[in-house]
Amino acid sequence: MNMTTKNQLFGRYLSEYLKASAERKSEILTTVCEVTCLHRKAAIRKFRRLQMNGGRPGKRGRKVEYGPDVTVALRTVWEAASEVCGELVHPVIGEYVEILKRDEMWYHSEVTTKKLISMSEATVKRRVSTFTHSKSARKGISATSPSKLKEIIPIFTGPWKDKPPGFGQIDTVVHCGPSLVGDLVYSVNYTDICTMWVSCAAQWNKGEKATTDSLNRIRAKVPFPILGMHPDTGSEFINWFLKNWCDSNHIELTRSRSYHKNDNAYVEQKNGHVIRRFLGYARLDRREVVDLMNELYSVLETYLNHFVASRKLEEKVRVGSKYRRRYAKGTTAYRRVLASPEISQDIKYRLTVEHETLNPLLLRRRIATLTEDLFTLNRQLREPMIAETLELALG
Repeated sequence: MNMTTKNQLFGRYLSEYLKASAERKSEILTTVCEVTCLHRKAAIRKFRRLQMNGGRPGKRGRKVEYGPDVTVALRTVWEAASEVCGELVHPVIGEYVEILKRDEMWYHSEVTTKKLISMSEATVKRRVSTFTHSKSARKGISATSPSKLKEIIPIFTGPWKDKPPGFGQIDTVVHCGPSLVGDLVYSVNYTDICTMWVSCAAQWNKGEKATTDSLNRIRAKVPFPILGMHPDTGSEFINWFLKNWCDSNHIELTRSRSYHKNDNAYVEQKNGHVIRRFLGYARLDRREVVDLMNELYSVLETYLNHFVASRKLEEKVRVGSKYRRRYAKGTTAYRRVLASPEISQDIKYRLTVEHETLNPLLLRRRIATLTEDLFTLNRQLREPMIAETLELALG
């Protein structure tokens, strides 16, 4: 029996069922259950629903609290937040809505907005999981070669949770495409452990002088003093030139163990979530793109540190053959700086003044424009070189 016929049958007996005695109700239920093959309790609930809906069949299940309008509003915030997971979108929803309202870029009703702000983290996770994420299965090529002078730098493996703001991990990312042959552009990535503040710089090749210039640029952009740097065993970091630079700037230099990538887990994660996410794996082999990359990184750092939340691991317990992990609630690097007692009030005030002038959606659009300009410039510079190579190959 189809649903329409069942509804017609229940509708026929509804009025009589509601007024009938207990004996007559039992007879009606027996008749209905024989015809529809429903359980007796299911038939009673069906009559009850029809009574509550004025005789009209209602939709099964719980009432939908957050309709398509709320989902569209959530997607607006999700896209402005760089399409991160639901756990990281939820803590920043209120702030994003407030900023977009301030700049007259929020086009959703008050009812929709209130529902969005009241949405629980679990609901946000479920809704965000239905959105389409742009994922790439491509892997990069490692350009790290262990330095023979690594014995001069002490090894540090943790714990990191006791380190104050200013102690961070650092690494280089090569933009080589499918081959490491020739001169290339590199990105230096610094991640502060306590606050998760991210700072990046682009450079031509990875010589000692170029790397030191990138570190000077990063040191000038990080809002609080850098107290310690922790690279891997790459020769661009493990050398006397950088050791003397750290000593002269009162920066503690430690390193990870060879072939232990997890010793630099924080910055390795940011290599993927920041540099590879926004620049991908394209080959950048023209010196002229370095300045534009640094301009892009300046905007990208502001966007990520002020508006994109991240989570920190609080506990990791081994249970049998697996690990159970517990994470702190997601928040932005900017909020962690404001909450840190080790950072001065002057620094916090300057960041607060800057934060009040920013808009995540406008920053996201600026990042997209600079990224497009970067790849356009790189393609235009490479075309004559590719044509010349083909000409030589064809004789």
